[in-house]
Amino acid sequence: PPGDTAGCTFCHTSPEERCSTCHQRHQFYPAVARKSEQCKTCHWGKDHRDWEAYDISIHGTVYQVNKWDPTRFDMSKKLADADYVGPTCQYCHMRGGHHNVQRLSTVYTSMGMSNADRGAPLWKEKRDTWVSVCDDCHSPRFARENLQAMDEACKDAGLKYTETFKVAENLMLDGMGEPMPKDLAPDWSGQHIWSLKIGAYHEGDKYGGKKGESGEFRMSNCSDIERVCFESVGYWMTYIFKGMAHGSWNDATYCDGSFGMDRWLVKAKAASEQARRFTALEKKAGINWVPSEFWRKGDYLDQLSGMKIVKEFPGKTIFDLCPEPGWLDTH
Repeated sequence: PPGDTAGCTFCHTSPEERCSTCHQRHQFYPAVARKSEQCKTCHWGKDHRDWEAYDISIHGTVYQVNKWDPTRFDMSKKLADADYVGPTCQYCHMRGGHHNVQRLSTVYTSMGMSNADRGAPLWKEKRDTWVSVCDDCHSPRFARENLQAMDEACKDAGLKYTETFKVAENLMLDGMGEPMPKDLAPDWSGQHIWSLKIGAYHEGDKYGGKKGESGEFRMSNCSDIERVCFESVGYWMTYIFKGMAHGSWNDATYCDGSFGMDRWLVKAKAASEQARRFTALEKKAGINWVPSEFWRKGDYLDQLSGMKIVKEFPGKTIFDLCPEPGWLDTH
């Protein structure tokens, strides 16, 4: 619904294409676009915690303490000529004035949410480039050690998420998810597929949908254990990735990073145990539980795109109705 997605569309529409988003309309001073705060408008929040990770890191602290002193941060100079006592967002990600920001990221993989082999040859060029940025101020050995630390943290996070995911998956396959996909209103795409059936990873119709069809993450109108899995990977796993990438150790651990994943794994296990106990008791007592009707419809659910598609385009999904990029903007 528009009210829910206002914060999303503010960044993920034309602002991504405009010079004035970073250079500020009415000012358009290059010096303004060189300040880290300029990135803050969009790059912050639970699922893309860039600003927070930078702001409370060693580099961010150096910037905040010294940014008012032009002898330490001379924003009038081009990035290629910058003489800073610490890096800004732009100094690392737009090194020399290059405007492809992800060019100087390392093994990005969906904001750290994919269990990628970070040391694979595929990523060598990106990793070497990342180290070359750090060694403007640090030794190459220092940069590679920090990169290795990030690799290890992301690997640990992947192990925790995989276990959390399996707990939810086994519960659903055993028919104990409350409620099951078929008992819910359709997701935003108009499908009734288990929300954690991502990509073509799961085969067969036991997850809902056909072979190769993907589920869509739900943040509402889903079982509690599915929501726990979403938050574990969508929030806490990205905290770890972003925190380690920016030198924000607190984000990667205490601030809902690895400690958050620990808590959510315990929540998933506890929810699974409870559901299995309830199922056993209901079976013994002869109770046939039927999900309440509010899972299928309601004032809020009627506002979702999936409900509109099901009503107006029976048998179709949002993917069938998007013949070309941009179609959704006008339909």
